[in-house]
Amino acid sequence: MKEFHEKNSDLSLLARWDNKYVWHPFTQMQQWMSQADQAGRVIVSAEGFELIDERGERFIDGFSSLWCNLHGHRVEQIDQAITRQLGQVAHTTLLGHASPPSVELAQRLVRMTPAGLDKVFYSDSGATAVEVALKMAYQFFHNQGERGRTRFLALRNSYHGDTIGSVSLGGIETFHSIFRPLLFEATFVDSPNAYYHPAGAEAGAAVLEQIDQTLAEAPGQFCAMIVEPLVQGAAGILTHEPGFLQGVRELTRKHGVFMIADEVATGFCRTGKLFACEHESVSPDLMCLGKGLTGGYLPVAATLASQEIFDGFCGEADQGRTFYHGHTFTGNALGCAAAVASVDLVKSSGLLESLPAKIDLIGHRLGELAEHDNVGDIRQRGMMVGIELVASRRTGQALDPQKLTGAAVCLAARKQGLIIRPLGDVVVLMPAPAMDIDTLERMLDITIETIREFSFQKV
Repeated sequence: MKEFHEKNSDLSLLARWDNKYVWHPFTQMQQWMSQADQAGRVIVSAEGFELIDERGERFIDGFSSLWCNLHGHRVEQIDQAITRQLGQVAHTTLLGHASPPSVELAQRLVRMTPAGLDKVFYSDSGATAVEVALKMAYQFFHNQGERGRTRFLALRNSYHGDTIGSVSLGGIETFHSIFRPLLFEATFVDSPNAYYHPAGAEAGAAVLEQIDQTLAEAPGQFCAMIVEPLVQGAAGILTHEPGFLQGVRELTRKHGVFMIADEVATGFCRTGKLFACEHESVSPDLMCLGKGLTGGYLPVAATLASQEIFDGFCGEADQGRTFYHGHTFTGNALGCAAAVASVDLVKSSGLLESLPAKIDLIGHRLGELAEHDNVGDIRQRGMMVGIELVASRRTGQALDPQKLTGAAVCLAARKQGLIIRPLGDVVVLMPAPAMDIDTLERMLDITIETIREFSFQKV
């Protein structure tokens, strides 16, 4: 305790209050409270693609403020949209009422997402968007009298959020194992990532065979399969084999189950297209959106559903088909106004057209680490990157996870002016898609230099 108090005395007043009152997410708080290094700890403002702490030090936002920032910070068009809406009303309920921003956003989302997604149901986070999709899939079949369809299929190493339903379909033991007694049972198949799968380059085909067999052996039991299209983000940026997503779509249709596309992390330009499903011309039955939906400004999420699913909930009041789900701030006017401005800015700014050059730059520059003995793999899909750190690439020896090497590397990068976060011993780069080339170059310079100069043997 003496060491803790000595370190704590070095912190600013805000940092001390933070230690005393705030419980941070995904954070071992004992370690957090013992950290005396304040750099980048209390963020008080931002400008463009940089975050500014209470000391005035500037840091490149290399992880898009947890994968949600799209255009940068303090974006004039979004700021003005929120201010205009604030002059009207900050929030009104969608229970029995409508609001212009929620209507305008729904219209835009239906027009810009894959064909066949015709209805928009709002919520507050990616996890709740997934909860909505799960309940919709289950209740649809219940409403049709197919009450044996209670099962869900998901991928190992998947992540769909932290609410009970979304955790039930999560396949990452580090995050989810402790809650297993609280969860409903789900069925998992392998991840179609060649780096982890014994089938190597044929990983996607092998997993599709598992899916086909699993669904065939339980006719009339599954209501939906959920998948993160192309990239399993929280698992360490695990990229899927080409054709896998299209294969999932074909198999779910073949077996009469719904396909849920969790585009919370992959949506809004992260993979090089507006939505990851576009890469393989896939139209899911349900699509979950969050994070970048408002440009990273406010907590709004959405679940898009097909007309078929929507129609399955329509009926007379005494038929019991109503979807009894909602949140106080569902369709919040300020959040929807921000999202409308962000969506419009994607088109007017030419963001999508600017992505190929940035994606190529990231791949080219990170190639400089390809022969580094402590870099086991570099996985990239668009603007989403995972750099897997190992004890030795030559011997295949992994790092000791208890040493938290990934976190130490990210802390070293922060001291050079870059804020990023690890997933275990995978260093994740997730710049805002709109990040300019010069800032992107600086981010890559710091990342490469930090890994090259880091003393892995001393951790």
